[in-house]
Amino acid sequence: MGQVLQQQLVASAAKAAKAGTLAGAGGSDTQQFLTFVLGGEMYALGILNVKEIIEYGQLTEIPMMPASIRGVINLRGAVVPVVDLAARFGGHASAVQRRTCIVIVEVAQEEGKIDIGIMVDAVSEVLEIAHAEIEPPPAFGTKIRADFIDGMGKVAGRFVIILNIERVLSVDEMAALVSVGETTIDAVTEVGVH
Repeated sequence: MGQVLQQQLVASAAKAAKAGTLAGAGGSDTQQFLTFVLGGEMYALGILNVKEIIEYGQLTEIPMMPASIRGVINLRGAVVPVVDLAARFGGHASAVQRRTCIVIVEVAQEEGKIDIGIMVDAVSEVLEIAHAEIEPPPAFGTKIRADFIDGMGKVAGRFVIILNIERVLSVDEMAALVSVGETTIDAVTEVGVH
């Protein structure tokens, strides 16, 4: 499942780049999103933020971190923090299930870009949503903070919550994640996270 979806993701990102739908390129009235399920709700992320999707594997837990930070993984020699989105949204920590996976996203910050893993219940598909089909975020009535939402995409008569990943992984959260990565590189290497 993961390899086929990853191949589709790579192909979609290449298609988006070719079609000029990169951020700031303008000219296109559709945007591609990776959709995933979390707590029974359908969410979406801009495809250009997504680097890869991996199976949920061994995480090294970091003591005294917020519940939303599940731990870190070793991704080809790089220490990548993993955030449990369900806990980040104020709910209970996610239970690991058969289809649980980690979506590696690239998020901009002051020092440059950083890779962060987000834990989701299941990845669904890559969708194109026309800008005309995206409504502004609601002021109330969702299970997550309104500032985490970029918009509500209409897909086949249903709404998909489009996340603003920079706000979900806020500046404060980013600072905590960066410090976790910097201070635990040696510890993770010694433990031998694989």
